This record gives sequence, structure tokens and C-alpha cells, in this order.
Amino acid sequence: MTLLLPLHGIGGRGDLPVPLWLAIYSAAAAVAVSFFALAAFWSKPHFELTAGTPLAGLTRVVDNRVFRWLLKAIGLVALALLVGVAWFGSDSPSLNPAPTWLYVSIWVGIIPVSLLFGPVWRLANPLRAIAGLVPRTAYRSMPGGIAYWPAVAGLFGFLWLELVFPDGSEPLVVAVFVTGYAVVNVAAGIVYGPRWFAIGDSFEVYAEVLAKLSPLGRGDRRRLVLRNPLAGLATIPQERGMVALLCLLLGSTAFDGISRWSAWTNRTGELGHGGHLLVYTLGLLAAVAVVSTLFLLAARATGAARIRPGGRGNAGLPGAFVHSLVPIAIGYAVAHYFSFAMFQGQEGLLLATDPFGRGWDLLGVGTTRIDYAFLGTGLIAAVQIGAIVLGHVLGVVSAHDRATHLFRRRQLRRAQYPMLAAMVAFTAGGIALVTAS
Repeated sequence: MTLLLPLHGIGGRGDLPVPLWLAIYSAAAAVAVSFFALAAFWSKPHFELTAGTPLAGLTRVVDNRVFRWLLKAIGLVALALLVGVAWFGSDSPSLNPAPTWLYVSIWVGIIPVSLLFGPVWRLANPLRAIAGLVPRTAYRSMPGGIAYWPAVAGLFGFLWLELVFPDGSEPLVVAVFVTGYAVVNVAAGIVYGPRWFAIGDSFEVYAEVLAKLSPLGRGDRRRLVLRNPLAGLATIPQERGMVALLCLLLGSTAFDGISRWSAWTNRTGELGHGGHLLVYTLGLLAAVAVVSTLFLLAARATGAARIRPGGRGNAGLPGAFVHSLVPIAIGYAVAHYFSFAMFQGQEGLLLATDPFGRGWDLLGVGTTRIDYAFLGTGLIAAVQIGAIVLGHVLGVVSAHDRATHLFRRRQLRRAQYPMLAAMVAFTAGGIALVTAS
């Protein structure tokens, strides 16, 4: 990606304030110590049935028709602006804000928005709003066994565009992708109804998964509640395709780090267009396969212990523990996208002052340029390591709480050793990926 790759993520940094080996050992030890502390003092599930504190006033505001129409209007205007600028703005990625809006404002921005405000994306989703404009008296039933696989397919397509396709930052490429994605999902929404977006719209599904870790959620009566975020995480659907979705997110982030190692770039820098596509596609698939294999093996080895009756979901043991991957995925995303979002986000704001390249200065920024000095390398490194360690500790807590629900107490610690080993491996690998050069 011509514009985005030089700033994408924080791979290639070797300026940690502590030695790399010490960072890896300390982080892995933090995960292991948290596990043994949980095993000693946490023997009953705490998150499975937590309801939260009702927020009646906020519920009335959010469920108000005017407020919902306002969110829909914002979503529609944002989509129209993105598509319009991508198609009719400058052909240069350095002058057209559409690529930055897609890869930073939307893809990275989904994370803080969903964590802070809960499932707000669903309310503002412009594709839902467009599909809802077509009057229908009945919808087709969803194909049997489809689960979340459409969202997985769409997410892979987006990540392939971002991480593999060398021209992914070209405005025309962004225009074709956004338009095609919108047409497919709106058409499916018209045929299958609103249910489609909950399982087929990759961005909405991704946002909904992230929102499970928000302190804001919906209670039994569909009222907004203030809850323990880990209690919301425990409600992740145990359906087929959800494991693949989370493993795809983790694996793609791992490949993002690998693809910016000097050892990788030195060997792939001379490849032609076709060779680049082949090698990078295989690399992305291999990274996802490694992460998926490690998680599935750990989950199935955990199953060697005796499970309490009724202890599995529709996706078996991997599905039962898939919610523990969400904070890990968020930690990886924050570590990889933090500096990218801080720097490239400035670019998106500056370009927004003249989105169509007409010589305007709508925001009055004049000749302002990106400030690369406002974040020190020590702060970036601290965010990298802190996000990864915190994500894995929360993953361990979530997995342990679910295990107390699934396994008898005398088997509880032994049953979790395989998952602990996977968590430690993910922690060490994640820190190595974002810090090695």
C-alpha cells in the first residue's frame, strides 16, 4: 500500500526502553502469574449471569426515534462522502483522504467507538439504513448453517486488500471496494432482512464483537445497562464462524508485523506484482493457520478433562473459549495501529480540509503538516507492551471464568494448562512481532 505501509502499525521498531528478551519474559510471566492467582482464589463463575445496573434515562435517549434517525443520517452522510471522495477526488493517495478514512477513521476508529459506546455501529450502519428503505413484506430465510461465515469471508477480503494488495491505498481501489461491499451487503439485506447484517456485514459483526467488551450493553429487557465489561464478553455467541473470525483477526495482525520485518522485506522487495500477491497471500494464510491451529489444539486439549453436563456451545470447546480471544485481538490491534492511527489520522484530518483537491481550506489548517514528534518512542513502546499484556491477562481471566462454569473444581487447574500455554505463546509472539526489526 503506497501511502499506508510506511506508517502502518509499529513493526520494525527496535527502540524498546528495556531489552526485548526482558519484555517477553516479563509479559509471559505476568500472564502465567495471573493464571495461578486465579486458580487459587477464583473457583466459581462471576460473569455468566451478571446483569448490570439499568440506565433508564440513557435508554430513553438512545431508543428515541429522533436520536436513531440522527445516527442513521450521520452514517449515510459519512458513506456518501467516502464514496464520493474515493470516486471523484484526487487520483493521488497523498492528496485523497478516502484511503485514510477507510483504513484509519473506520477500521481503527471502530475499536475505541465500540469499546466506549457499545453496539452503536449497528444504529449508524448506513448499509442497514439503505436496505431498510426498500419496502418488503417478507424476507427469505437464511441458508442453514451459514452462521458467521459471510462475515469471515468479507473480513478476509478487506484484510487482503489492506495487507496484501500492493495498490490497496489507491483511491480508485478504495472506491471499487467500498462500492462493491456496499452493493453486496445492501442486496443481501433486502433479500434476507436485518438479520443479514448481524452475521454477514463484516464491519458490523466486528463492531458488535468489540462492543461486548464495553461497559455499556443491553440487559434482559433490552434496556441499556452499566456492566462489568468481562460480563458482556461472556455473552459472545458460541456459533460456528466466530472462532474463524477471531483467529483471522489475530493471524492478520501477526502477518502485519511479520511483513514489516527487515528479513521479510529484504527477501520480497524485488518480487514483481504477481509474485508479491502470491507470497503475501500465502504469508497471510500461513499466519492465520498458525494462530488457528494453536488455539484449536489448546481448546481441544483442554477438553481432555471431564466437562459438566451442558457445558458446550454450538461450536464445541473452541467456541466456549473464543470470547477470551477478543481482548487479545484488541491488544494486538492497539499495539499495531496506535502510532499509525496517531500519525496517519492527522493526515486524514488535514486532507479533509480539501477532500476533492480543489484548493480549499475548509478547516483553516493552512500549511499544517503531520507532527511526528508529539509521541516519543518510549511512550509508543509502553503502549505496545501494555496493550498486549493487558489483553492477554483479560483473556486469561475470561477463559478461567468460563472454565469454572465448564469443569469440576478438582479438574479446573489441569484442564486450563493447554490454554495457558497458548496464551503465553501469543503474548511472547505478539511482543516479538511489534518490536523486532
